[in-house]
Amino acid sequence: MKDSLPGLGARSRRPVKLSRTEMISTRLLDGEAYPLILEPRVEGLELVQWAKENRAYLEEELTRVGGLMLRGFRMEGVDGFADFVRATSGSPLPYTERSSPREVVKDQVYTSTSHPSDQEIFPHTEQSYNLTFPQKIYFHCITPSAEGGATPITCTRRILRELPREVVERFMARGYRYVRNFGEGLGLSWQEAFQTRERAEVERYCTENQIDFQWLGQDRLRTSQARRCVARHPTSGELAWFNHATFFHVSTLDPELVAHLRALYGEEDMPNNTFYGDGAPIEPEVLELLRAAYLQARVAVPWRKGDVLMLDNMLMGHGRQPFKGERSVVVAMADPRRWADVAHDGPPRG
Repeated sequence: MKDSLPGLGARSRRPVKLSRTEMISTRLLDGEAYPLILEPRVEGLELVQWAKENRAYLEEELTRVGGLMLRGFRMEGVDGFADFVRATSGSPLPYTERSSPREVVKDQVYTSTSHPSDQEIFPHTEQSYNLTFPQKIYFHCITPSAEGGATPITCTRRILRELPREVVERFMARGYRYVRNFGEGLGLSWQEAFQTRERAEVERYCTENQIDFQWLGQDRLRTSQARRCVARHPTSGELAWFNHATFFHVSTLDPELVAHLRALYGEEDMPNNTFYGDGAPIEPEVLELLRAAYLQARVAVPWRKGDVLMLDNMLMGHGRQPFKGERSVVVAMADPRRWADVAHDGPPRG
């Protein structure tokens, strides 16, 4: 018996191409505006291939919401994660001008920071103190912790809206200054931060990236860089609070640690600290307003094994909750941008 009907000829089966809306579902957490959670409707949907076919959609939603959580897709571990970054942004970037200890896993995919697990990491936007920074940052959960350990995200557009206008205008006019001291046994060494053992290489990097530097001894280095605080998103044109003025200020640390650091180093030799761009101290009440704005805009989604979190680094900051048990989250950065192309206010001087 033939499979075809008389007069119609043989029929071959054609694959059915499902639309994007048929292949995935999207949702928000109850009462929250971000992140957008994307989950497959089709069992075994492979993330990298789907992302290649829907890159424009992902870009549009990422700019609209600021953060996407891709959950329940099939992906081949760290290799697949790196492929996903390439499919949606291009090659992952190296981690330059480092401020936290990380190890390379492979293909410019890094471990998340080794900050003590019982301590919270305050929300921040990755490398906003660099003249060239990643517009996108990605996280992939290999092993979720038994308790805690979420990566909260914080909307920088919301922070800017909720800060008092006078405070925003002050920072736009004066910028902020980030001061680092290397070589006292706390924090990263200059060799690790700049990924070289050659002083000349450090000096070249600092000169090219508008960083003042001063050698204070055989193994001591102080750097100081004036930076902007408000950026205009290159796609949407929206303004965002994009800086490390709050994160690196010593008062954002645990009060007991701050007292210990001040007893050891004094104000001038703190491993990290921030000031107004002209070097004047930032008022304690202003720092309290800044920290409150970050925390009010914070939303945490607990990790599940295999999750991928994709953030627009200009629109969404990230942090980390304390945790217990084993936790393995890797990170990659992509899509380099220059401050000169996105700055809303003029360059701070001094």
